Amino acid sequence: MSDFQEIPVNPRDNANTLNANEIAQILPHRYPFALVDRIIDFEAGKWAIGRKCVSINEQFFVGHFPGYPVMPGVLILEALAQTGAVAVLSLPENKGKLAFFAGIDKAKFKKQVVPGDVLELKCELIKSHGPIGVALAKAYVDGKLAVSAELTFAVSDNK
Repeated sequence: MSDFQEIPVNPRDNANTLNANEIAQILPHRYPFALVDRIIDFEAGKWAIGRKCVSINEQFFVGHFPGYPVMPGVLILEALAQTGAVAVLSLPENKGKLAFFAGIDKAKFKKQVVPGDVLELKCELIKSHGPIGVALAKAYVDGKLAVSAELTFAVSDNK
């Protein structure tokens, strides 16, 4: 998987930021499935950078795994997808629509994510045709790659 083409290394000086309440106006996800705490920068229809602060109080740590809490890889992928969905659903023509997973390819899990970690989530849209698109997604902890994947999504008005 290549490096991101458009995402800045650090948030821009004029960053488009979103707090949890503003994210909730774009995405339908709610507790316990809202997995992005903050968007630190994005460009509608192109890319987004998000953050997830991983807490020992997360509901999934009760069973994954008792005595050795590790964030499930599928939830890291979901957090990446939610980050990308902010970029997709921020387009005026997609307001009020939903973004669904349509595929996950080339997923690689490089580092365990544990309580106390802060996930930096980067998602860049690389292809789209009508309501279907593909994004490159990478999650980092302390600057080290934890997860990477290509995510395919479908935008729907859910009618």
